[in-house]
Amino acid sequence: MEWRLDKFLTQIPVGTRSQVKDMIKKGRVCVNGVHASKPELKVDPENDSITLDGKKLFYSQYAYYMLNKPAGVITATMDKKKETVLDLLDDKRKDLFPVGRLDIDTEGLLLITNDGELCHRLLSPKHHVDKCYFAKTDLPIPADAVKKFEEGIDLGDFTSMPAKLEIIGDCEAKVIVQEGKFHQVKRMFEAVGVTVVYLKRLSMGSLKLDETLAPGESRALTQEELECLKES
Repeated sequence: MEWRLDKFLTQIPVGTRSQVKDMIKKGRVCVNGVHASKPELKVDPENDSITLDGKKLFYSQYAYYMLNKPAGVITATMDKKKETVLDLLDDKRKDLFPVGRLDIDTEGLLLITNDGELCHRLLSPKHHVDKCYFAKTDLPIPADAVKKFEEGIDLGDFTSMPAKLEIIGDCEAKVIVQEGKFHQVKRMFEAVGVTVVYLKRLSMGSLKLDETLAPGESRALTQEELECLKES
Protein backbone atom coordinates (compact mmCIF):
# COMPACT_ATOMS: atom_id res chain seq x y z
CA MET A 1 0.00 0.00 0.00
CA GLU A 2 1.42 3.36 -1.01
CA TRP A 3 1.26 6.49 1.13
CA ARG A 4 2.30 10.09 0.72
CA LEU A 5 5.58 10.45 2.58
CA ASP A 6 4.34 13.28 4.81
CA LYS A 7 1.21 11.29 5.72
CA PHE A 8 3.27 8.24 6.63
CA LEU A 9 5.52 10.33 8.88
CA THR A 10 2.56 11.85 10.73
CA GLN A 11 0.93 8.43 11.13
CA ILE A 12 3.94 6.90 12.93
CA PRO A 13 4.04 9.66 14.32
CA VAL A 14 7.35 11.54 14.29
CA GLY A 15 5.73 14.97 14.23
CA THR A 16 2.90 17.16 13.04
CA ARG A 17 2.26 17.80 9.36
CA SER A 18 4.18 21.06 9.43
CA GLN A 19 7.04 19.47 11.36
CA VAL A 20 7.48 16.54 8.98
CA LYS A 21 7.41 18.83 5.96
CA ASP A 22 10.22 20.80 7.56
CA MET A 23 12.14 17.54 8.18
CA ILE A 24 11.80 16.63 4.50
CA LYS A 25 12.80 20.13 3.39
CA LYS A 26 15.96 19.97 5.50
CA GLY A 27 16.97 16.63 3.95
CA ARG A 28 16.59 14.62 7.14
CA VAL A 29 14.39 11.98 5.48
CA CYS A 30 15.69 9.33 3.08
CA VAL A 31 13.79 6.74 1.04
CA ASN A 32 15.86 3.74 -0.06
CA GLY A 33 19.04 5.66 0.68
CA VAL A 34 18.06 8.75 -1.33
CA HIS A 35 17.18 12.08 0.28
CA ALA A 36 13.47 12.75 -0.18
CA SER A 37 12.76 16.21 -1.53
CA LYS A 38 8.97 16.26 -1.74
CA PRO A 39 6.33 15.57 0.95
CA GLU A 40 3.99 14.12 -1.69
CA LEU A 41 6.50 11.40 -2.67
CA LYS A 42 4.76 8.00 -2.76
CA VAL A 43 6.23 5.36 -0.45
CA ASP A 44 5.39 1.77 0.46
CA PRO A 45 6.24 1.31 4.16
CA GLU A 46 6.29 -2.48 3.81
CA ASN A 47 8.86 -2.55 1.00
CA ASP A 48 10.69 0.81 1.09
CA SER A 49 13.43 1.68 3.57
CA ILE A 50 12.46 5.02 5.13
CA THR A 51 14.85 6.73 7.55
CA LEU A 52 14.90 9.90 9.63
CA ASP A 53 18.34 11.16 10.58
CA GLY A 54 19.66 7.72 9.64
CA LYS A 55 17.20 5.80 11.86
CA LYS A 56 14.84 3.39 10.11
CA LEU A 57 11.15 4.05 10.59
CA PHE A 58 8.43 1.44 10.88
CA TYR A 59 4.66 1.65 10.56
CA SER A 60 2.71 0.22 13.49
CA GLN A 61 -0.68 -1.44 13.02
CA TYR A 62 -1.89 0.02 16.30
CA ALA A 63 -1.75 3.59 17.59
CA TYR A 64 -2.09 4.78 21.18
CA TYR A 65 -2.51 8.43 22.13
CA MET A 66 -2.99 10.25 25.41
CA LEU A 67 -5.18 13.34 25.05
CA ASN A 68 -5.78 16.01 27.65
CA LYS A 69 -9.41 16.57 26.71
CA PRO A 70 -10.61 20.15 27.10
CA ALA A 71 -14.12 21.18 28.05
CA GLY A 72 -16.45 21.90 25.13
CA VAL A 73 -15.21 19.03 22.95
CA ILE A 74 -17.34 15.91 22.55
CA THR A 75 -16.06 12.36 22.94
CA ALA A 76 -17.04 10.98 19.55
CA THR A 77 -15.43 9.89 16.31
CA MET A 78 -17.34 12.44 14.23
CA ASP A 79 -20.00 15.11 14.53
CA LYS A 80 -21.43 17.56 12.00
CA LYS A 81 -21.81 20.45 14.46
CA LYS A 82 -19.35 20.10 17.33
CA GLU A 83 -15.60 19.56 17.53
CA THR A 84 -14.67 16.01 18.50
CA VAL A 85 -11.67 14.61 20.34
CA LEU A 86 -10.41 13.09 17.07
CA ASP A 87 -10.38 16.56 15.49
CA LEU A 88 -7.68 17.48 18.02
CA LEU A 89 -5.25 14.78 16.79
CA ASP A 90 -2.70 15.21 14.01
CA ASP A 91 -3.09 11.52 13.21
CA LYS A 92 -6.08 11.32 10.87
CA ARG A 93 -6.26 7.57 10.31
CA LYS A 94 -9.90 6.52 10.08
CA ASP A 95 -9.89 3.63 12.56
CA LEU A 96 -9.10 5.60 15.72
CA PHE A 97 -11.65 5.86 18.53
CA PRO A 98 -11.77 7.08 22.14
CA VAL A 99 -11.66 4.50 24.93
CA GLY A 100 -14.83 5.27 26.87
CA ARG A 101 -16.24 8.76 27.01
CA LEU A 102 -15.96 11.98 28.96
CA ASP A 103 -18.89 14.41 29.15
CA ILE A 104 -18.59 17.54 27.03
CA ASP A 105 -17.74 19.66 30.09
CA THR A 106 -15.36 17.10 31.64
CA GLU A 107 -11.62 17.50 31.15
CA GLY A 108 -8.59 15.28 31.45
CA LEU A 109 -7.16 11.95 30.41
CA LEU A 110 -8.62 10.25 27.37
CA LEU A 111 -6.98 7.32 25.62
CA ILE A 112 -7.45 7.18 21.85
CA THR A 113 -6.48 4.06 19.94
CA ASN A 114 -7.50 1.56 17.27
CA ASP A 115 -6.82 -1.44 19.53
CA GLY A 116 -10.27 -2.92 20.14
CA GLU A 117 -9.05 -5.67 22.43
CA LEU A 118 -7.31 -3.25 24.80
CA CYS A 119 -10.37 -0.99 24.76
CA HIS A 120 -12.62 -3.88 25.82
CA ARG A 121 -10.27 -4.90 28.63
CA LEU A 122 -10.10 -1.35 29.99
CA LEU A 123 -13.85 -0.73 29.90
CA SER A 124 -15.22 -4.11 30.99
CA PRO A 125 -16.37 -3.95 34.66
CA LYS A 126 -15.16 -7.51 35.23
CA HIS A 127 -11.56 -6.35 34.80
CA HIS A 128 -11.94 -3.76 37.60
CA VAL A 129 -9.82 -1.03 36.01
CA ASP A 130 -9.64 2.02 38.27
CA LYS A 131 -10.54 5.42 36.84
CA CYS A 132 -9.56 8.36 39.03
CA TYR A 133 -11.25 11.79 38.86
CA PHE A 134 -10.75 15.14 40.55
CA ALA A 135 -14.02 16.91 41.34
CA LYS A 136 -15.06 20.32 42.63
CA THR A 137 -18.54 20.73 44.08
CA ASP A 138 -20.87 23.65 44.75
CA LEU A 139 -21.22 22.82 48.45
CA PRO A 140 -19.03 21.12 51.07
CA ILE A 141 -19.02 17.34 50.64
CA PRO A 142 -20.65 15.62 53.63
CA ALA A 143 -18.34 13.33 55.60
CA ASP A 144 -20.72 10.38 55.34
CA ALA A 145 -20.32 10.48 51.53
CA VAL A 146 -17.13 8.42 51.89
CA LYS A 147 -19.04 5.49 53.38
CA LYS A 148 -21.89 5.82 50.89
CA PHE A 149 -19.47 5.69 47.97
CA GLU A 150 -17.82 2.61 49.48
CA GLU A 151 -21.15 0.83 49.84
CA GLY A 152 -22.38 1.67 46.35
CA ILE A 153 -25.09 4.20 45.61
CA ASP A 154 -28.58 3.48 44.30
CA LEU A 155 -28.95 5.79 41.29
CA GLY A 156 -32.40 4.56 40.29
CA ASP A 157 -31.59 2.72 37.09
CA PHE A 158 -28.60 0.94 38.66
CA THR A 159 -26.57 0.73 41.85
CA SER A 160 -22.98 1.80 41.46
CA MET A 161 -20.14 -0.54 42.29
CA PRO A 162 -18.18 0.36 45.45
CA ALA A 163 -16.07 3.47 44.84
CA LYS A 164 -13.31 5.19 46.79
CA LEU A 165 -13.92 8.83 47.74
CA GLU A 166 -11.14 10.98 49.21
CA ILE A 167 -12.24 14.39 50.43
CA ILE A 168 -9.27 16.75 50.03
CA GLY A 169 -11.09 20.03 50.73
CA ASP A 170 -14.54 21.28 51.68
CA CYS A 171 -15.59 21.27 48.04
CA GLU A 172 -12.86 19.14 46.47
CA ALA A 173 -12.37 15.40 46.22
CA LYS A 174 -10.77 12.55 44.33
CA VAL A 175 -12.94 9.59 43.43
CA ILE A 176 -11.98 6.20 41.99
CA VAL A 177 -14.62 4.20 40.12
CA GLN A 178 -14.42 1.03 38.06
CA GLU A 179 -17.41 1.82 35.85
CA GLY A 180 -18.07 4.54 33.34
CA LYS A 181 -21.81 4.81 32.93
CA PHE A 182 -23.54 7.95 31.68
CA HIS A 183 -22.89 10.90 34.06
CA GLN A 184 -22.11 8.35 36.77
CA VAL A 185 -19.62 10.35 38.86
CA LYS A 186 -21.80 13.47 38.75
CA ARG A 187 -24.88 11.46 39.70
CA MET A 188 -23.09 9.85 42.64
CA PHE A 189 -22.22 13.26 44.06
CA GLU A 190 -25.77 14.48 43.48
CA ALA A 191 -27.00 11.47 45.45
CA VAL A 192 -25.11 12.74 48.52
CA GLY A 193 -26.43 16.28 48.17
CA VAL A 194 -23.81 18.21 46.18
CA THR A 195 -23.39 19.20 42.53
CA VAL A 196 -20.18 18.77 40.56
CA VAL A 197 -19.09 22.06 39.01
CA TYR A 198 -15.75 20.80 37.64
CA LEU A 199 -14.59 17.30 36.76
CA LYS A 200 -11.25 16.07 35.44
CA ARG A 201 -10.05 12.52 34.85
CA LEU A 202 -6.55 11.98 36.20
CA SER A 203 -5.85 8.35 35.40
CA MET A 204 -7.11 5.09 33.92
CA GLY A 205 -5.47 1.96 35.26
CA SER A 206 -1.73 2.60 35.33
CA LEU A 207 -1.97 5.42 32.78
CA LYS A 208 -1.72 8.88 34.34
CA LEU A 209 -2.40 12.18 32.63
CA ASP A 210 0.79 13.92 31.54
CA GLU A 211 0.37 17.28 33.26
CA THR A 212 2.71 18.91 30.74
CA LEU A 213 -0.02 18.49 28.13
CA ALA A 214 -2.15 21.59 27.85
CA PRO A 215 -5.90 21.08 27.30
CA GLY A 216 -6.34 19.92 23.70
CA GLU A 217 -2.79 18.58 23.38
CA SER A 218 -1.91 14.93 22.87
CA ARG A 219 1.07 12.64 22.49
CA ALA A 220 1.77 9.02 21.70
CA LEU A 221 2.08 6.66 24.66
CA THR A 222 5.59 5.61 25.54
CA GLN A 223 6.45 1.92 25.28
CA GLU A 224 6.66 1.73 29.08
CA GLU A 225 3.21 3.33 29.50
CA LEU A 226 1.70 0.94 26.99
CA GLU A 227 3.24 -2.16 28.54
CA CYS A 228 2.10 -1.15 32.05
CA LEU A 229 -1.39 -0.37 30.79
CA LYS A 230 -1.73 -3.76 29.12
CA GLU A 231 -0.50 -5.49 32.27
CA SER A 232 -3.00 -3.59 34.44
